Amino acid sequence: MGIGKMLAATWRTLKLTRKSDREEFFLYMKLVFLGFGIVGVIGFIIYFIASEIELIAGVANANASGATPAILFHLLSGLL
Repeated sequence: MGIGKMLAATWRTLKLTRKSDREEFFLYMKLVFLGFGIVGVIGFIIYFIASEIELIAGVANANASGATPAILFHLLSGLL
């Protein structure tokens, strides 16, 4: 796709858009903040579980460097 075709397609898309009214804008803002909140809660839960696992692993094996919460976070986040 050439630059000219891309600009033409972009212009056609922009001509179809319209400005949201106040009510619609606030609805979208509520949905965005709800999404941020959900992602934040999921991240907190994963971090909390990882830190508890580290605590349990640290008690079971005091000399083991073990998995840190950051490593467990990356491992657990792949499961979602």
